[in-house]
Amino acid sequence: MIRRILTMLLALSATVTLLPAAAQAGDRVRPLTRAHAHNDYEHERPLFDALSHGFTSVEADIYLVDGELLVAHDPEDVVPGRTLQSLYLDPLARLTRSGKVRKLQLLVDIKNTGAATYTELDRVLRSYRKMLTSYRYGRVSRDAVTVVVSGDRPRELMQAQRVRYAFYDGRSTDLNSGVPASFIPLISDNWNNLFTWQGAGPIPDAERARLRQFVRDAHAAGQRVRFWATPDVPGPAREAVWRELVAADVDHINTDDLAGLEAFLRSLPPSRAAA
Repeated sequence: MIRRILTMLLALSATVTLLPAAAQAGDRVRPLTRAHAHNDYEHERPLFDALSHGFTSVEADIYLVDGELLVAHDPEDVVPGRTLQSLYLDPLARLTRSGKVRKLQLLVDIKNTGAATYTELDRVLRSYRKMLTSYRYGRVSRDAVTVVVSGDRPRELMQAQRVRYAFYDGRSTDLNSGVPASFIPLISDNWNNLFTWQGAGPIPDAERARLRQFVRDAHAAGQRVRFWATPDVPGPAREAVWRELVAADVDHINTDDLAGLEAFLRSLPPSRAAA
């Protein structure tokens, strides 16, 4: 009898322990399809903080150091063992198997030795292929996690592959280039390279028209749009820029402020919050 009671208490304790972990994984949070976690690895709980706020896109910078794909913003910040696998790929493999993550973009920004780093990334990704969107002999097969490579991207190497488990992050120069979305599904660029408006006062008519045409052209080619270096200090200016991005139907809004973007998007009608 005592043994049975102890067994029941242990089972209850395990259940109570698992519930917060499930909530951390984001399975009870309505996904925010526009929310992109810039430099996600700098948060206290990489990946899990973003998921808990409903984010569906996260960004990790990587360096190839002694054969490891180490996650850090600057080379002096790399720490052995803090790998792309341990912070992102392994947790995502568990979460996708349990059905807690069904659609997520993992933007991997290569910071050094582009071709060598991508070659190792490609080798690593093949071990996780069961959860990854892939390109095979001209066709894209969708799955729970889509890896997009940014930064020092070895374009020719990637284009030559007949089977890939990652895709290419384009720039504004790739817009209307005729390169298919099966290679470039995402067009990203520095906001300040294209626009002068920083949220103070109304956006100039010419810049609003340019922004909306940019998005229309990308969407016509089956590509998504992301801008980095948009204003990210809390306040009316940032909110004004975010409202213009939503109005233009920009797919991914870039931020380091997870709670701030979540609150903004959840204040919108669901049809506007979703890309």
